[in-house]
Amino acid sequence: MRNDKLQSYLNLHLIVFIWGFTAVLGALISIKAGVLVWYRMLFAGIFIFLFIIFKKISFKIPLKEFFKLIFVGLLIAVHWVFFFKAIHISNVSITLLVFSLGAFFASVLEPLFYRRKMLWHEVFFGLLIIVGLALIVKVEINYFEGMAYALFSVILGVLFTLINGKLIANHESSVITFYEFLSGVVFISLYFLFENQFTTEFFILSSKDWILILILASVCTAYAFTASVKVMQKLSPYTVMLTTSMEPVYGIFLAYFCIGGKEKMSVEFYIGALIIVVTVIFNGFIKHYFTDIDP
Repeated sequence: MRNDKLQSYLNLHLIVFIWGFTAVLGALISIKAGVLVWYRMLFAGIFIFLFIIFKKISFKIPLKEFFKLIFVGLLIAVHWVFFFKAIHISNVSITLLVFSLGAFFASVLEPLFYRRKMLWHEVFFGLLIIVGLALIVKVEINYFEGMAYALFSVILGVLFTLINGKLIANHESSVITFYEFLSGVVFISLYFLFENQFTTEFFILSSKDWILILILASVCTAYAFTASVKVMQKLSPYTVMLTTSMEPVYGIFLAYFCIGGKEKMSVEFYIGALIIVVTVIFNGFIKHYFTDIDP
C-alpha cells in the first residue's frame, strides 16, 4: 500500500511538471483566455471520449452525480479562464507562484469536506508558503492585478479538487473528466453565443496556435487532468494541492528558457520560490516516513 502511494506521489510530480509547461503554452498562444479555454476543453474532451471508447468504459453516471460533474465543469472553466487571464496581464512566474496558496486553502477546507480533524502541520506548511508568497508580493507589486486573477483561480481550483476527491471513490477518472470538460464547453459556448463571439474570425487561428492548442489539449489536459484525478484514489486532496505548489518551480524554470526576459524576476522572488520548494519536499518527507497520512 505504501509503495502504491509512493508511486502515485511520483506520478503526481510528473503531472505537476506537465502543468508547469501548460502555463508556458498559455503565454505563447496568442488568443484570448476565454477562447483558449474553450478550445482546450473541447479538444481535451474529444481525446478523452476516444480513450473511453477505446477502453470500452461505460459512460453511465447516476443523475445526482451527473449534476455535480456539471457544476465542477463550470468551476474548472472559470478557473482556467482566470488562470490564463492572469498569465496574459502579468507573467507565468507571478501566476504560478500565487497558485502556491492552494495548499493553504486546502488545509483549511479539506477537513470540512472530509469531516476530519484539522492537521496543524498542514496549516503551518500552508502558512510557510504564504510567507514565500509575501516576499514576492512585496517586490512585485506591479503585477497585483495578475495576482488577483490568479488568487481567484486557485480558490476555484481547490474547490473542484476537493469535490473530485469524493467523486473518484465511485467513478472512473476518465469518465468524470469527460463530463466535466463537456459541461465546461457548454457553459462557455452559451456565454459566447450570448456575446455573439462565434464569428468566422473565432475559428481562424495561426498554424502555431493550432499546434500549441493541440499539445495543450492532449498532453497537458486530457492526460494530465485525468491522471491527476486518478492519483486521488491514493492521495489526499491536501497532498495533491501541496505538491501542485511545485508547479511554479517547474513552470518558472521552463518559462525562463522558453520565453526569456519577461520571466526574469527579482532576488526576493527566487527566495520566496525556494521557501515553497523546501516546504513541499519537507511535507512529503514527513508524511512518508513519520505518519500514516497520505504521502
